[in-house]
Amino acid sequence: MTDFPSPDFLAPPTRRQLLTMIGKVGGTAALYQAMTVLGHAAESQFNGPPKLSGARPGASVLVLGSGLAGMLAAYELTKAGYKVQILEFQGRTGGRNYSVRGGDTIAELGSTQTVGFAPGNYLNPGPWRIPYHHRTVLHYCKELGVELEHFAQLNHNAFVHHKDAYGGKPQRYRDLYVDYKGHVAELLAKSLNAGALDTAVTADDKAKLLEAMKDWGVLDKSMAYTKGVKVGEQRGWDRPPGGGVNGAPIPGDVGSLSDTLSTKVWQQIGFYTEHVMQTTMFQPKGGMDHIGKAFAAKVGSLVRLNTHVTKIAQDDKGVTASWTDTKTGATGETRADWLVCTIPATVLGQLDIQVSDKKKAAIRALPYGNSVKIGLEMKRRFWETDYAIYGGHSFTDQDISLISYPTGNWFGDGPAVILGAYPFGIGAYKLAGMTPEKRIAAALDQGSVFHPAEYKAEFRSGATVAWSRMPWILGCCATWTEESREAHYQDLVSMEGRIVLAGEHCSYYGCWQEGALLSSLDAISRLHQRASAA
Repeated sequence: MTDFPSPDFLAPPTRRQLLTMIGKVGGTAALYQAMTVLGHAAESQFNGPPKLSGARPGASVLVLGSGLAGMLAAYELTKAGYKVQILEFQGRTGGRNYSVRGGDTIAELGSTQTVGFAPGNYLNPGPWRIPYHHRTVLHYCKELGVELEHFAQLNHNAFVHHKDAYGGKPQRYRDLYVDYKGHVAELLAKSLNAGALDTAVTADDKAKLLEAMKDWGVLDKSMAYTKGVKVGEQRGWDRPPGGGVNGAPIPGDVGSLSDTLSTKVWQQIGFYTEHVMQTTMFQPKGGMDHIGKAFAAKVGSLVRLNTHVTKIAQDDKGVTASWTDTKTGATGETRADWLVCTIPATVLGQLDIQVSDKKKAAIRALPYGNSVKIGLEMKRRFWETDYAIYGGHSFTDQDISLISYPTGNWFGDGPAVILGAYPFGIGAYKLAGMTPEKRIAAALDQGSVFHPAEYKAEFRSGATVAWSRMPWILGCCATWTEESREAHYQDLVSMEGRIVLAGEHCSYYGCWQEGALLSSLDAISRLHQRASAA
């Protein structure tokens, strides 16, 4: 959505356009375009675990990578009777399903951090929430005994900050949301009453729309959006309701149309109406890595850690992966009948792999977007005690993009971790170009716009991950476009000989764990079908 209407805005909209304009009042949040890759808005295609059975005696599968896609492949294939081994570059399993805690080390290109968080505190540098419709993730959490809790997504009491709005002073999302719909409702009601839309709306629909605008926008008898008790019931009060002599609430002033539009609050409204960002979300209690740990409890004995794959070859009888042990320098080869490769495309494109030129081109044509997360451990939960904010996000047009308040242990004492930055795009690259120490300092400077008295004074320790600087992936997640999908997607996901690829980059649910798991189930189902027919 642009800041100023185009000339087309002056033409009366059709009925469909009018209802679409009302239904999608905010548009799409530009802040999260990097996450909303093509196809993300559909319900998950998960219909239950794969029905794999009858593996040929002694049939073997080699899995490259022990992220969720790789471990799920190993989990289901071993249940089907295959002999499975996993080769993993890192010294741990889980991939981007990752949490860092006190004492952990974060090794980026050019820097190493030791996390100083207090016991029980953590940062999820990768995935951190699970939408209600990500049925694959939820199924395996239940099957593997991962305890989930509610993730607080939408919080009307959090803030929206725009440097050019309200003198740079953050505003409560609740106030801006109510003001925005109030002003939009008033404008539409005036247009309807002036007859400007008579050619597009029937008389019956006009009456219904006027009634709807009055209720939806909290308009007064003259169809104006203005200060009053009904608005206060949605927007809040200068003096809240009380008891006794002075119990009557006093409503606050409403923001002007110009001030409201200057905040671009439609971006946040659109963000919360995105299918994948709607408000029923979950998180594993105690850290996202509990999902990876649950898979590792089932297949961890199959994993060879610290193993750098250097070459992938195949013939009509099997596959061979050549590797180097990153700890000892020893080299070796692992042979199997079939191979599931979950190595990210950013790294796989640098390897010698025996597949067609079309598949190589598909691998190398897929760029990964960047993101940075910064965890700021604070001495106390001042956002709760001083601001009455329990979970949710405050948005800003600064490089950090947002801060997110922790879900869980509400009303607790002692230190807690705020997500102090989560940008994509230019903001992420600017922060990634800094040392970890300077990133944390920038997050404290920029986050102080929301909590000026507390942010730096209550800071205890910090940790940060810039995904473009993580040597085992060199990016956050795959960023398909419609054009690149049309040119390369089917070549990427096709099974060639005895090799099939899996991971979030091999799905229409990019940048989500759901995509990684769905692609893995699809890959092993096709592999099993091919192996059974061989």
